[in-house]
Amino acid sequence: MKLPETMSVVEISAPGGPEVLRRAERPVPRPGNGEVLIEVAAAGVNGPDLMQRKGLYPAPPGASELPGLEVAGVVVACGAGASRWSAGDRVAALTNGGGYAEYCVADAEHCLPVPRGIDLVAAASLPETFFTVWSNIFIGAGLAAGETLLVHGGAGGIGTTAIQLGKAFGAKVIATDSPAARCAICRELGADRVIDYRAEDYVEVVRAEGGANVILDIVGGPNIERNFKAAAHDARIVQLAFSAGSRVDVNLMPIMLKRLTYTGSTLRTRPAAYKTRVARELEARVWPLIEAGRVNAVVRATFVLGQADKAHALMESSGHTGKIVLTNAIR
Repeated sequence: MKLPETMSVVEISAPGGPEVLRRAERPVPRPGNGEVLIEVAAAGVNGPDLMQRKGLYPAPPGASELPGLEVAGVVVACGAGASRWSAGDRVAALTNGGGYAEYCVADAEHCLPVPRGIDLVAAASLPETFFTVWSNIFIGAGLAAGETLLVHGGAGGIGTTAIQLGKAFGAKVIATDSPAARCAICRELGADRVIDYRAEDYVEVVRAEGGANVILDIVGGPNIERNFKAAAHDARIVQLAFSAGSRVDVNLMPIMLKRLTYTGSTLRTRPAAYKTRVARELEARVWPLIEAGRVNAVVRATFVLGQADKAHALMESSGHTGKIVLTNAIR
């Protein structure tokens, strides 16, 4: 297949709001050793993209400075050492950047086959949140069957993934969100108990349920100390974002008295070998659940790539649920 010399992309013209995302032309990249080149059908929109647009989350050395950390599409070229994949293969891939484009290079080991029964738009919504939840909740926090998982922001991209995977692997899942429509989504995905945090005190509810063994939080702010109170002894708390702020004055005594583990995580800067491990575990243990219909991609909004600014504005409004995906038709 003869590749074009240039491609359409969406770049960050300067740090700022959604309006700084603009269309541009760039050379089509070529895959290096161990890499594949993907003709992008769709790219997921994620929190780190918004942070990068604001100048708060720069691309790691050697990575594309274009936003976009997950794509789905068709392999069109393979570098040396990328022996698993061939031109024409449909893949979903975690990338270090460059997804907001017609073509994107990805580490061949961070690609997964598109699960049977789902289209490329749905597949583009999988890598970032599934890698994040699996690596933090199952590898890092060691969530086990029979334990209680507390998921804050259950109707969002991370939350919808965490609820489904927690239930699929035998945990009791409690989710928080608001208003009622977002709470309903959590129930539909299988949460055992859903708390409208504006109407109920989640600490009281969770403690009445015996406390949470694992807590996944994207809120921060006042939630940080309240999570200590909601946690069971020996609980593991994972902080993935700080929508309510990262600077707080907290009493750390419960960490000692309850033997809590409190940790944070970013995925983009993890070593390539670690991401490879996550990819293979997802392929072996989670992809069959997607193909069986037990775990689903939750895409709630799509935009063409040239409307990336609108997609970012929607995500920042906090009114979105599930995943937002950009399809590759620039207009």
